[in-house]
Amino acid sequence: MHRVATKFMPCVLTEDQKTNCVNISQELLDHVSVNENFLKNIVTGDETGFMAMTSKPRLSHYNAWGKDRTTEESSMSRSNMKVMLVVCFDWQGVINYEFIPRGQTVNKEFYVAVLKRLREAVCRKRPQLWTNQNWVLHHDNAPAHSSFLVCNFLVKNETTVVPQPLYSPNLSPTDFLLFPKLKSTLKGRRFNTFYEIQKNLTKEFAILKEVFQSLHKLWERCVASEGNYFEGDKLE
Repeated sequence: MHRVATKFMPCVLTEDQKTNCVNISQELLDHVSVNENFLKNIVTGDETGFMAMTSKPRLSHYNAWGKDRTTEESSMSRSNMKVMLVVCFDWQGVINYEFIPRGQTVNKEFYVAVLKRLREAVCRKRPQLWTNQNWVLHHDNAPAHSSFLVCNFLVKNETTVVPQPLYSPNLSPTDFLLFPKLKSTLKGRRFNTFYEIQKNLTKEFAILKEVFQSLHKLWERCVASEGNYFEGDKLE
């Protein structure tokens, strides 16, 4: 017997939802086959939280032959230090990232502010995409992302959004690949300050290109699986 780890999926998809996943994935694959620059125009991103591990002293008591002896050991435990990260990137790498202030929730107002800063970053770091206005945004269907305020902002700024099926984190490169890999690199490591967590997270951004390159492979795998959920981070 051996233990098999699985990814959490939000719900059991209906046949209509599976068909929708396949149709959207096939449509995006068709865009890739027709336009070789389609993937290069996509800017994707998401947000997630990272919980730090800290060490705390633990007292151990030994009693032998009527004598008491107390020693101090160290144990790892989950702390209340949680870092929230928002990162947006394309095939060339990171475009914009920011750490969400403590106590701030990712609501529609905050996400609009993130999109404004993303537009400024695209203009500054990807001038050709900005000049041609052919970049498209890919994000999931979180409430803050799909709110009327956000949709209205995107329409006003003529920003095209790549369709993302509902309840499909396995079709999101951030949820399926990036964030699990970032969290695995920090697993078991001890951090005492928020700055230490942030510094170590930014060191791992080198994998962004690798994650982005898997985007079209996720669509291919969705079509091959007929819309069913799939697991594993090796898409070859």
